[in-house]
Amino acid sequence: MREIHSTQITQAVKELCIKACYQLPHDVLEAFTQLKKTEQSPSAKIILDDLIQNAQIAQEGEIPLCQDTGLAIIFAEVGQDVHIIGNFENAINEGVRQGYIEGFLRKSVVAEPLFNRINTKDNTPAIIHTKLVSGDTIKLRMAPKGAGSENKSILKMLIPADGIEGVKKLVLETVKNAGPNSCPPMVIGVGIGGSMELAAINAKKACMRDINTQNHNENYAMLEKELLTLVNKTGIGPQGLGGTSTAIKVHIEWAPTHIAMLPVAVNINCHSARHAEIIL
Repeated sequence: MREIHSTQITQAVKELCIKACYQLPHDVLEAFTQLKKTEQSPSAKIILDDLIQNAQIAQEGEIPLCQDTGLAIIFAEVGQDVHIIGNFENAINEGVRQGYIEGFLRKSVVAEPLFNRINTKDNTPAIIHTKLVSGDTIKLRMAPKGAGSENKSILKMLIPADGIEGVKKLVLETVKNAGPNSCPPMVIGVGIGGSMELAAINAKKACMRDINTQNHNENYAMLEKELLTLVNKTGIGPQGLGGTSTAIKVHIEWAPTHIAMLPVAVNINCHSARHAEIIL
C-alpha cells in the first residue's frame, strides 16, 4: 500500500490548472499547422496563423490562452493500492483554488445556479470524475471547460432504430447549431451508449483525448474519421468565417447499453482544447 498525502494532490492540481490555461497542448498546436496545409480559404489560413501566434504569446508570457479559463474538469484514476492521507476531493478543490488565484485565472463559478448566482471567487468547486483502477498511482487529467463551447453541447436519447445515421445527423445538427459560437476549429467529443449520464461523461472524456489518438475499436475509429469529414464539409471554418477547418478532430467513447436505448451526447471543445495530465 502506497501513501500519497493530500498536499501532494493539491500541489499537482494547482500546477495543472495553471499549465492547462497557459499552454496549448503540443498535439493541438501541431494540428493547427496541419490544417493550414489543407485549408483552401485565405482568410481561414490567416485565422489559423493567429491561433498559433496566440498560443505562443500565452506560453511565453505566462498568460491565459483565453479570457474564459472555464470550469475545472478533473478526471482522476485512483489506484486501489493507494492510501490517500487526507480528503481527496477537498485536496483537488484546494488545488483549483490556489491555481486560479495564483495563476490570475478568471473565476467563473457561481455557488448556486438559478436564484442568486453568487461567484465563489476561486473557481471552486471543480467537476470531479473519479474511477478506481488497479495499481498504486493517481492519474489526474485536468481540462478547463469554457462556456461558449459547453453551451452548444447536447444530449439526446435516440432509439436503436436511429442507428448510425441518427448519430451522424445529431452530430452535424449540433455543429451547425454551434456555428461560430464555439470558436472553431472545434474538437468534438461524442459519447455513445451507456445511460443518459454515462453518455455525457464519455463525451466529455472524448473531448479531452489527445488529438493524435483514435478509438481502439476499428468501427468507431472509422466513424470518427467519417464524422470529421462530414463536419468539415459544413463550411463553417475557423471562427465561423468559412473554410474547410471546422473541426480538428472528432473523438468517440462508447459503452454497453440497454437493448431499447441509444443515448448519444455531443460535447464540443473550442479550438483551445486545453488539457494537462500528471501521474503521482
